[in-house]
Amino acid sequence: MQLDRVSEMSNVPARNLRIALAQFDFPVGDIDGNHARIARMIAEARDEYGADVVVFPELALSGCPPEGLLLRPAFLRDCEQALTALAAQCQGIVAVVGWPQALGGVVYNAASVLADGKVRHTHRKHELRYEAGFDELRYFSVDLEGSDAVVDINGVKTGILIGEDLASAELAAGLVKAGAEVLLVASASPFEHEKHAQRDALLSARTRATGVGLVYLNLVGAQDGLLFDGGSVVADGDGTVHPAAAAFTDQWLVVDYDPDARRFLPLQWMDDGDESRDALTWRGIVRGIRDYCGKNGFKTAWLGLSGGLDSAVVLALAAEALGAENVTAVRMPSRYTAELSNDLAEEQCRALGVKLLALPIEKPFQAYLETLAETFADKAPDVTEENLQSRVRGALMMALANKFGGLLLTTGNKSEYAVGYATIYGDMCGGYAPIKDLYKTEVFALARWRNTVGGVPAGSDGVIPPGVIARPPSAELRENQKDQDSLPPYDVLDGILRRLIEQEQSCEEIIAAGFSKEVVERVARLVRSGEWKRQQAAIGPKLSPRAFGVERRYPVSHAYRR
Repeated sequence: MQLDRVSEMSNVPARNLRIALAQFDFPVGDIDGNHARIARMIAEARDEYGADVVVFPELALSGCPPEGLLLRPAFLRDCEQALTALAAQCQGIVAVVGWPQALGGVVYNAASVLADGKVRHTHRKHELRYEAGFDELRYFSVDLEGSDAVVDINGVKTGILIGEDLASAELAAGLVKAGAEVLLVASASPFEHEKHAQRDALLSARTRATGVGLVYLNLVGAQDGLLFDGGSVVADGDGTVHPAAAAFTDQWLVVDYDPDARRFLPLQWMDDGDESRDALTWRGIVRGIRDYCGKNGFKTAWLGLSGGLDSAVVLALAAEALGAENVTAVRMPSRYTAELSNDLAEEQCRALGVKLLALPIEKPFQAYLETLAETFADKAPDVTEENLQSRVRGALMMALANKFGGLLLTTGNKSEYAVGYATIYGDMCGGYAPIKDLYKTEVFALARWRNTVGGVPAGSDGVIPPGVIARPPSAELRENQKDQDSLPPYDVLDGILRRLIEQEQSCEEIIAAGFSKEVVERVARLVRSGEWKRQQAAIGPKLSPRAFGVERRYPVSHAYRR
């Protein structure tokens, strides 16, 4: 349900606790900006929503994750000064603010309770995570002495937790034993597929075990390769989990908590209309492109549009994220480009209202061939000449981005990156890779969703031309080339890759599941040999539990073959 102002809310008994949750983005390193914004929001929660307490996400003051910034003493001092200033500004309301606290020569992931112009209490995180690009054990210490307490807010005993602290049943139980009637969790948990269901199950388990209500506030926004979905949740003391707040959406959330009934009444709460896998994936990538561009000063984007599926999906995502007028697609036909590819590229740009440039690559490609002719005289044409075409395209795209400004988006998918079916310094050129954590079969599914459930523009067959989805994938680097000339069918390939990458299965286990021994061993060999390319690839949004570069970090040089 959604109400605009507190004046429209029902009257509640005095001991009820009104909680405002700031499900917003707080950029990494913008201490001054985050300080100013948090100060304004504390006043807004008090004056506009009548909140007793306002909760901000984990490490909101510094932005999350600050990573190596935490090794800079000046950064930590600036955070401490900002927190002290915030405390002085906090009057007439309680605020829970996440920040990195330097104390006694070590750093803690902390959440401070501010009230009456001072820091009333500071909880320091116990359960440090070491996955999803956080490496908290590298930067933070655990303080097991003196950081836990239950604070009184408007007569309601309240326990404070940070992020992964929720995973500790003992920690939650200890707070309740100390008198807590409700638990507030300030979190910054990255998005990945199926995580909403896992989160709901954990919240239900904690509230059923403790018998008290639980508020879970999650950060929203994108930071480099991480997506934070928001999706904040409240759960009653009997284990009932309320609908999650809309994912990837900045919004105020306001609830009343009855500590006697141990139940929440949502007063301002916009939830999701579509929590399907494809809907969350699409919205997450759109948010990733928009935030990466915004936080790095890019107002426009470029991409090479081939007439194939991957570039068509990236174009639709970019147009939605930045506005069609801020995206330029570039068609770069070669001697092997089918006329259908040109037609489909034009059709999509026309439907989206995106500018399309045409830069044929025949002349520069021929110049390369002539330059190398004497050196290559006794060598038959092979993949070298195919890759030269891709590298000509990469050089042209980088030249456009350099000359006119804007971010170059690269369009490779996870299946291609996994097996090295991508050209380093060619089609891998770019600063951000929106679909690098989506297998090819997932890209197909996402395109079909966007053209149906996701909405179809008036007068078109979809934001992605149906002809693009229907045609066999091809790199078009030689005559009549198809991806399946070099790779197994994508349903087979992706089935093997999921077992090899997400599930970390051995070749023997995958073969035992019914896959061809020859194909499995070949795919595993390609995955191993492609690691050096992946470690030079552009960053992109993490969507799976094993995203390349963020979660799956393998050595380039290793001899393990199982």
